Amino acid sequence: MPEKPWGAAGEGGVKAEARLGEILLVFTSLGMASFGGGLPGWMHREVVVRRGWMTDEAFLAGVALGQVLPGPNSINLALYIGQQLRGLPGAGMAFLGILGPPFLFILGLALAYRWGAGLTGLAVVLGGVAAAGLANSLAVAWRSGSRMRGLWPWIVVVAVFLAVGVLRWPMIPVVLVVVPISIALAWWAGRADG
Repeated sequence: MPEKPWGAAGEGGVKAEARLGEILLVFTSLGMASFGGGLPGWMHREVVVRRGWMTDEAFLAGVALGQVLPGPNSINLALYIGQQLRGLPGAGMAFLGILGPPFLFILGLALAYRWGAGLTGLAVVLGGVAAAGLANSLAVAWRSGSRMRGLWPWIVVVAVFLAVGVLRWPMIPVVLVVVPISIALAWWAGRADG
């Protein structure tokens, strides 16, 4: 029996096959267009909504994984998506696309900023870009939150927000405490439903 290619329908939440060149182009455009944050929101729009490469559930699993692994969340998410779509070559294309050209672009921007730091209106433009990135991040949070069922997930979300956002506790110890509690609560809720 021949092996199913990466991206075969239904495999790990993958819905449609993606070619390596497409992965590179999508992640290059994402890396170049997302500036000021909000990259997971743009990734969701491109990978799930527009191209139908993954399911919402598989994408959100990647978001969660990207947040608990060390390194930038968006890079972790890009690697996860590329790996899910086409294995190691897909992860490589996503990584090159998300970091390669944007890295060169940022170097150019740094030189331009040094030259034009005193230009009128530059701070306003950069503030607008940051606001768009924040709105996109909030859209992903809204989509994620709309899938949560029951009271316990919301209690965990509020506890993490209070611990990290309000009390300014370090993220890693909070995550190390909350992850086992969340797993236990999900297991308990699953047993209660079943």
